[in-house]
Order: sequence, then C-alpha cells, then structure tokens
Amino acid sequence: MLEINLLAHREAKRLADVRESIVILLLGLVAVGLGIIFVDGRIESQIAVGQATVRQLEAEIEGYRSQEEQVAAFKKRKAELENKLEVIRGLERARTGPVMMLDQLADETPERLWFTTLSTEDGRILLKGASLDNVVVADFLRALNRSKYFSNVDLIKTDRETPINGIRLVKFEIRADFAPPREKVPAGTGTEAGG
Repeated sequence: MLEINLLAHREAKRLADVRESIVILLLGLVAVGLGIIFVDGRIESQIAVGQATVRQLEAEIEGYRSQEEQVAAFKKRKAELENKLEVIRGLERARTGPVMMLDQLADETPERLWFTTLSTEDGRILLKGASLDNVVVADFLRALNRSKYFSNVDLIKTDRETPINGIRLVKFEIRADFAPPREKVPAGTGTEAGG
C-alpha cells in the first residue's frame, strides 16, 4: 500500500486560505478607509457650504442693521409725537371742558333753582344749591339725565331749610359725571378730539 503524505498539501491549503483571508481583510480595510475618506470629504464639503451660507446671511443681516436702526429711530420719534399730540388734546379738552359744562348747566337750569356750590374732580361734579320746591329739583334732574353732557346723575339729598321771609327753600346735592360728546377731528388724522 502506498502512503501519501497529505499533510503538506493540507498545510499549503491552510496557508492559501490564510493568505486569502488576509487579502480579503486588507481589501475590506482599504474599502472601509476609502469610504471614510469619501464620507469625510462630503461632510467637509457640506460644512464649508454651510459656513459660506452663514457668512453670507451674517453679511445680509449686517446690511439690514442700519435700516433696523432707522426704523427704531422712526418708531421712537413717532411715539414722542403721539405723546405730544395727546398732551395737546388733553389741554384742548381741559380748555373747553369747563366752558361747555357751565354752558350746559346754564341751559338746563330751570327758573326758581340756583347753585350755591359747584365743584369738579376728575370729570365728576358736585352741585349744591337751593330751589323753591322739590318739583323744580326733579325737573332739573330729568333735564340733566336727558343731556348728552352728563351721565350717572344722582340726587344725594334734599333738605327743607328754615323759612326765610316766609319762603321755605329746598336745599339739594347732586352728583354727576361730566362727559361731553366727542367732536370729530378733520378727516385724515384718524383720531377724535377728547380721546
């Protein structure tokens, strides 16, 4: 019988398999390395594009900064002018308000009724006076309630005084809010006087 030594052949096959595995491993490592280099290049390219976009947007923002400052200055100036206009409107209301109130009171005051005290505070008036009887006071209250210049008209009290020369007067106190109707401002201003 013949004996064949297959050990050398097995050893050669094993060495070939190891070499093949090493080559496949090296090829795999090279492929992975090339993939990493490719991906890294793409990422660096995207980062460069992103940075260029950021620089461009920052330059545009800087270009708009002067316009933003102008807009802020215009808004500040507009607010100052609106405050000044409101002060002027308030002065106009304060100038004409008492005249309008006294004129309206004169129009609405019936005969046989007169005022002894008239005081105002923050648009609220307090009238004290006297009349020949309660009917005249009631007529005056109705007239004030109908008036477009007065609201929240309230009779606080009435008292009979001691007779003077045989005439017994009725003292009264009335509280009301003075609210004149707002007059329209010429077209184009967009606001109303008194407002």
